[in-house]
Amino acid sequence: MGKVNYLLDTNIVSAVVNQNQKIIDKLIEVDIRKQNIYISCISFYEVKRGLLYVNATRKLSTFNRFCQKVTILFLDNL
Repeated sequence: MGKVNYLLDTNIVSAVVNQNQKIIDKLIEVDIRKQNIYISCISFYEVKRGLLYVNATRKLSTFNRFCQKVTILFLDNL
């Protein structure tokens, strides 16, 4: 079986930021298997813009740490 890649949508990224343990456990499992996790620049923008809008500094910090662990796909990467 080939390597599986994951492209997370905005709802899943938001669940990570909101500390949804079920989602976090799944992503830990994916990381252990050395599978790739991606988010689109659109999801990145949506989540970051929403957090900035409501001034959620703690969640923004969580989001920034998460983004260091995944690959963000920009439109010119497609």
